[in-house]
Amino acid sequence: MHVTINEDPTLDDVEVSITAPRIDERVQHIVANLSAFDRVLTGEHDGATYRLDIKDVCYAETVDGRTFLYTKSAVYQTPLRLYELEDKLAGTEFVRASKQLLVNFDHVKAIRPAPGARLQLVLSNGESVIVSRQYAPHIKRKLGL
Repeated sequence: MHVTINEDPTLDDVEVSITAPRIDERVQHIVANLSAFDRVLTGEHDGATYRLDIKDVCYAETVDGRTFLYTKSAVYQTPLRLYELEDKLAGTEFVRASKQLLVNFDHVKAIRPAPGARLQLVLSNGESVIVSRQYAPHIKRKLGL
């Protein structure tokens, strides 16, 4: 891969152009990462609403009909439903781990087998989450297993 960076003070924003012999999985992954670069989520914590960069969110979970975003230092409630978050985060490193859980794969430090053909993911914030049997094959494919 060859990377060229040009500075143009007349531009108002960053412009990215990709030239490739064909659009393959690698190019699609680059485009997905670029499109995720400026994505933010909103979450409420202690009565205030915060803008959260998606790279800071370790996982999202639905509990009792409410959806929460977990970072290394805090938990935020979001007005979005889990399926809405999944749509918004398509093309990023977020993967479905169960009916109630989306995990940011960039925050996964370790993966362990769990009883019942499930997986346990150890995250960078020190927490562990369980991948259900239904979604475990998808996680294994993501790892190339």
